[in-house]
Amino acid sequence: MGRHREFDVEKALDAVLCVFWRKGYEGASYADLTAAAGVERPALYSAFGNKEALFRRALERYEERYLGYIPEALERPTAREVAAHILYSAVDLNTRYPDHTGCLAINGALAASDGAEPVRRALIDARADGEARIRDRFERAKAEGDLPETASPEALAAFVMAVLHGMAVQAKAGFSRAKLEAVVGQALSTWPTGRSDTARG
Repeated sequence: MGRHREFDVEKALDAVLCVFWRKGYEGASYADLTAAAGVERPALYSAFGNKEALFRRALERYEERYLGYIPEALERPTAREVAAHILYSAVDLNTRYPDHTGCLAINGALAASDGAEPVRRALIDARADGEARIRDRFERAKAEGDLPETASPEALAAFVMAVLHGMAVQAKAGFSRAKLEAVVGQALSTWPTGRSDTARG
């Protein structure tokens, strides 16, 4: 009784997180997950639940440990600095670990079967929540005159997310940090400026 918990649950979660990050939700087999965690499948699932529950726990861990740059970015004084902090931080994260490049939330469900639909929906909802937070910050920037009247906070937030997602895919495909940073520079070169930016000179 109780012997199935004779392993470090936190270390096991970190290990399976890396598997999901590298292989995606469906690409990660039960054998991959148990080998990484160093325990048999019954013990792993006794601690975390089924594969979907395990992935959701891993996603929570990923957000807690690796996505802190997003709330940090939202505190930056201008919309351009918000975007720059998010995009450059994403480049760093996407290329920091050679054996699991890209983004867990993007890699997790680029392709998913009908059976993985709940996971795909959870990832879509998480990304939508992130986009809404960025849009709200850009709405404030527009109200403050940091963005011009012609700017669309909704379109700018979608643009930032589109660049984020594209870079994650390209990082997974082998794009270098330097190349992705050049992409960010290009994206920011067209950033709209408002009265407050002009005043800063």
